[in-house]
Amino acid sequence: MKTKVVLVGVGGATCSGKTTLAKQLRTILPDSVIIHQDDFAPPQELVPYHPVHNVQDWDAPAGAISWDRLITFLKHVKETGEIPSDHRSHDHLNEQKVINVEDAVRDRWRAEFEKLKKERTTSEDERIVWGLVDGFLLYWHLEVIEQLDVRIMLRVPHDVLKHRRHERHGYHTAVQSDPEGTLWRDPPNYWEDIVYPAYIEAHKDVFEEGDVEHGKPTSKVEGLVLLESLNISMDDAVSRCCEVIKEVGGRHI
Repeated sequence: MKTKVVLVGVGGATCSGKTTLAKQLRTILPDSVIIHQDDFAPPQELVPYHPVHNVQDWDAPAGAISWDRLITFLKHVKETGEIPSDHRSHDHLNEQKVINVEDAVRDRWRAEFEKLKKERTTSEDERIVWGLVDGFLLYWHLEVIEQLDVRIMLRVPHDVLKHRRHERHGYHTAVQSDPEGTLWRDPPNYWEDIVYPAYIEAHKDVFEEGDVEHGKPTSKVEGLVLLESLNISMDDAVSRCCEVIKEVGGRHI
């Protein structure tokens, strides 16, 4: 049986809810895997220092992710339909907030994708693997964008993001060589000096006039599905994503 991989990007700022949404989609999509961009951060000793504030900068796009490693990984998944056996995620070490989706919504979309799976298996002898890729810098690097067949982004206002970030106890900085890692806690003013300016820098070309709060998407990320997630429920977000995934993914395959 042939395997066809469809990569679904779920991007957004830190604390925008992207990982929560990706995990909800994973419970719906059959034969799905999840890829966390955070797992491709460099070892802590290689994270650059901010030139002005003299603290390690985990958010500036150029240094926050080992891009070559991530791109190679995505290409491997696309070619094989499998996560490399030596890959270890550290997502389980971070806070796991659960936002429930109504059973009726989940059941409806599970049935839709199971139907699609059966159709592809019967008519094309083909297995679809859905790869869910979540990350706070998903739409910065053009080679990453090119690998994504579906491109979804959650947008949340500055003040809400700031509040959520300050509520978090920290982030684990594990890498493949040290899957338990260490706990990173934001230094004073880290959000104001580092996190949000880096988010603006990374997404200024994604939105018209660099307006990450209100701007319309530019042509940088073709077909970007922008969810103003404070204005919709998780049920609605899941349904909107599933509509796009089924449409774009079905057309792609």
